[in-house]
Amino acid sequence: MGPVTSLRPEPPEPDDVPFYLPQGEECRLFETAHALRLPVLLKGPTGCGKTRFVAYMAARLGRPLTTVSCHDDLTAADLTGRHLLKGGETVWADGPLTKAVRQGGICYLDEVVEARKDVTVVLHPLTDDRRFLPLERTGEALEAPPGFMLVVSYNPGYQNLLKSLKPSTRQRFIAIELDFPKPEQELRIVAAESGLAAEGVRPLVNLATRVRALRGIDLEEACSTRLLVYAASLIRAGIPPRAAVEHAVIEPLSDDADVKAGLRDLVQAGFG
Repeated sequence: MGPVTSLRPEPPEPDDVPFYLPQGEECRLFETAHALRLPVLLKGPTGCGKTRFVAYMAARLGRPLTTVSCHDDLTAADLTGRHLLKGGETVWADGPLTKAVRQGGICYLDEVVEARKDVTVVLHPLTDDRRFLPLERTGEALEAPPGFMLVVSYNPGYQNLLKSLKPSTRQRFIAIELDFPKPEQELRIVAAESGLAAEGVRPLVNLATRVRALRGIDLEEACSTRLLVYAASLIRAGIPPRAAVEHAVIEPLSDDADVKAGLRDLVQAGFG
């Protein structure tokens, strides 16, 4: 079931808060989780706004944000820290997770399933009532202060059996599912991010809606809101719309000639 639209008015935002247009109750859920010291799992397709949402909420809560883009070679030591040689001496250097715990900030691990398996093990003590980070190499057991929050994300539609989040790990988090915004919301987002007028953005949003609804064309990822912002930014800078879509949407979505031909047919129908 999708998010429930809230009728609760949102307070005015400070000037330094990144732009984000709420889809439903995700802001209230995130704030409540932070107040209750609960870790959060964000689920949703690539480019739907998960990273922007976390940046928005960190600014709104006034907490420092540490973001880690997870990858195949990311290890637990990359997160917690390691000893380094400096000036002939061995010194300890905190990793991003350890820094976030010490600061009492928000640590966001983007696409956590891409990291090596030992990463989830080091997260477990931070996701239960202990809320501590053991540093075996220094003998420390850092207790997370009240302001600390662990947030992870992944794209369940993209993951396969070899790269999935174990149920025992998923159940350590509350989960918030995000999706691509509804067309009118997406129009407002793309216009605000790119500076392109709404009449120029609408064909892009209509195109994305049709691409996401396609059946029979093999796309690894759906057309993201991020790609629409790129295309709109190119158009605002003077690139013709069809060329902007070609380079910001079609080429990033696929290398397959037949798939790209099918996408160009949609562009032809929408842009003439």
